[in-house]
Amino acid sequence: MNASLALRFAAVCAAWLAAAPAIAQDASPWQVDRHSQLRLLAGSRSGPVMLGGIAIHLAPGWHTYWRSPGDSGVPPRFDFSKSDNVDSVTILWPAPTKFEDGAGGQSLGYVAKVVLPLRVVARDAGKPVTLRAAISYAVCEKLCVPIEAVAELAFTSIASTEDSALTAALDTVPKPATLGDANPLTVRDVRRDGNRVLVDVTADGEADLFVEGPTPEWALPVPKRLKEGPPGVKRFAFDLEGIPSGASADGAALKLTLVGADKAYEFNVNLN
Repeated sequence: MNASLALRFAAVCAAWLAAAPAIAQDASPWQVDRHSQLRLLAGSRSGPVMLGGIAIHLAPGWHTYWRSPGDSGVPPRFDFSKSDNVDSVTILWPAPTKFEDGAGGQSLGYVAKVVLPLRVVARDAGKPVTLRAAISYAVCEKLCVPIEAVAELAFTSIASTEDSALTAALDTVPKPATLGDANPLTVRDVRRDGNRVLVDVTADGEADLFVEGPTPEWALPVPKRLKEGPPGVKRFAFDLEGIPSGASADGAALKLTLVGADKAYEFNVNLN
């Protein structure tokens, strides 16, 4: 990142912070570093289950990573253990973007900005809830920079000013689907061919396919689109590489994420 872009991003951050209200009940203060800024968002509170979010803005030309970073990269790590009256926090990941990693591979993540929706469950719906998050993530241009951020936010609003932003972010999260669903965008078939897995997809337009193993220790490669395939089908393939020592691909539970132009779906399959 050149000096002029860095100065421009810093100026934008400073202007935003100067214009922001001194007290924002539904969003924590921005945690700002040279290449990114992060804050928590709180949705309306009307019961034990609440919608929150982690908003990340990135400097021009920089990106951060999805839960599975692809051929290279560092997935974010989250610690909510110091929260008050919080039973569980589930991160709902928006569909990622695919980009070249500069080393001949492909990485998966987000550019410009992203909101990661959070499903927050209170231990006691009648008591105050404060979410405290310690977040480790990487932002990358040509080189990667590790970031450590700490933020906290109370869920207090009956009608949050962040509800529309959180709902919009939730719409970008892939929806659960079943193999062979009658959707225009779907995974039709998955089959193993020796050490390679073939995945047949139907899609009206362009589509990307991503694969994850049963645990984060699996590092399966990003599936590649093949030129050949049955009529009306987009065929992807990936090799069974990056499997942890002692693990077997036989019967392994895989998660396939299929991303189209305006919709995305997740499919849970067992590799036979």
